[in-house]
Amino acid sequence: MTWLVYVIGGIAQLLFSARTLLQWIISERNKKVLTPALFWKLSLIASFLLFVYGYLRNDFAIMLGQVLTYFIYVRNMQLQGEWNRMHQLVRIFIIIFPLIIITIGYNNNKQDIYNLLNSEDIPDWLLYLGIISQIIFTLRFVYQWIYSERKKESSLPLGFWMLSLLGASLIFLYAIFRKDPILIAGHTFGIITYVRNIMLLRNHA
Repeated sequence: MTWLVYVIGGIAQLLFSARTLLQWIISERNKKVLTPALFWKLSLIASFLLFVYGYLRNDFAIMLGQVLTYFIYVRNMQLQGEWNRMHQLVRIFIIIFPLIIITIGYNNNKQDIYNLLNSEDIPDWLLYLGIISQIIFTLRFVYQWIYSERKKESSLPLGFWMLSLLGASLIFLYAIFRKDPILIAGHTFGIITYVRNIMLLRNHA
């Protein structure tokens, strides 16, 4: 079922790329960085799928990155008034899904929590590189979250794009060693977009 795993990861990265492309097109048209509500909706769906992909690949670094940003996507949807438009059961499922996967998926007599940080397929140094990369990549949304909370509106400041570029570059390096075509493809496009948004912000300033 390897093909199915890559299909799930591929769809996730396509959605991530679609949100970035959407944001890029809107920003280019307005000559400044803007964030449409659809950006956060696509982010949440893509994060959901990439979390599943990370679980199926037994890749803790991928799962960690998605769990850390998952709830920030939800918060941005709340700030834009999109969260409450979703059905209550859907919102409940979105919130508890990662906890269900980790709790049941790693306590089933086949896999346990120990396996999250110990994989025969990933040497320790590479796992640490993946974790550090995901943490840096995630810090961009922590920074964006704090920035947006202070402004009381969802926006993507310069610091967000700088952290995006650094984190994506490290994840790209991790993906090369991991031989993960999904991560390589997704972050190649992302790096280009991050550089362009940095240029737009500096030109606007």
